[in-house]
Amino acid sequence: MARITLRQLLDHAAERGYGVPAFNINNMEQGLAIMEAAAAVDAPVIIQASRGARAYAHDIMLSKMIDALEEMYPHIPLCLHQDHGNEESTCATAIKHGFTSVMMDGSLKADASTPADYDYNVAITRRVVDMAHWIGASVEGELGVLGSLEHGGGEQEDGHGVEGEVSHDQLLTDPDQAVDFVQATGVDALAIAMGTSHGAYKFSRKPDGEILAMKVVEEIHRRLPNTHLVMHGSSSVPQHLQDAFNAFGGEMPQTFGVPVEEIVRGIGHGVRKVNIDTDCRLAMTAAFRKVATQTKSEFDPRKFLKPAMDALRALCRERFEQFGTAGNATDIKVIPLSEMAKRYRSGALDPGVGRAAAA
Repeated sequence: MARITLRQLLDHAAERGYGVPAFNINNMEQGLAIMEAAAAVDAPVIIQASRGARAYAHDIMLSKMIDALEEMYPHIPLCLHQDHGNEESTCATAIKHGFTSVMMDGSLKADASTPADYDYNVAITRRVVDMAHWIGASVEGELGVLGSLEHGGGEQEDGHGVEGEVSHDQLLTDPDQAVDFVQATGVDALAIAMGTSHGAYKFSRKPDGEILAMKVVEEIHRRLPNTHLVMHGSSSVPQHLQDAFNAFGGEMPQTFGVPVEEIVRGIGHGVRKVNIDTDCRLAMTAAFRKVATQTKSEFDPRKFLKPAMDALRALCRERFEQFGTAGNATDIKVIPLSEMAKRYRSGALDPGVGRAAAA
């Protein structure tokens, strides 16, 4: 049994001082490449699925696929996480289909595009926490609206993301409010807004403190040293992948992602989960384009998918090594959901300010 909760995994990461990349998937090839990379470097894994991915692949297919990956790699702790749940039912059905962790993104209303007020966020997140903890599953919440400090707006991805212009204050998580939010909701992890956004077009230049507010991460960690922080929209959009994509017919304008060195800086200040999707898509589609361009007569999908899997595997392995995840899988003894539920009920996992609360 290698299925692990987000809470247990991030507690271990905090104890050892590493971060865990969370890779989004839609299909078998992505799942295999991620797990092959993890097995190669002995890294625990977070695989996450958005509502869009669940609609694309279907819950039953995703659930059975994760079962297969778990059976193939029983020595690799695997957390299956719902990315950006928009309402209670999204989180409840995820847990029904074997997700051990859910994100309730109450920063937006159920339409996944309209900013919600603070009281709404607290109330809906608390309801999801109560539901999930009752069976031992973990909950990630979000405070602040994910979006660009550079142009003042968000980016839709898989139908999720703020629409229109939002204020500068909404795009930065308030550290005082973060303390209140964690205590009021009991979340296991907190996604914070600090200038990152979905998609490839995050920054028009290499980000500095003006448009990537790492100081917000540091201040929240200072006030909540035992809360696991999450960086969303943290693909680095490497130049070599942009170049490979464009070399074979792509038309991606020059863009900049979140530098790996800034993510590593965040890991040193409480960031334990790092969401990565665009990099994975770019690695695979650059490989597709290469095959389609160089071998125009090719029609076997496997001839496209195998090099794409190779590219994704290499990317994942690199992130496991850069974030310090590598080498930690075999040290983790997975705690089952039933035991986690008992620990939640006992209060042992309640959030604390200035004190440890580990599984």
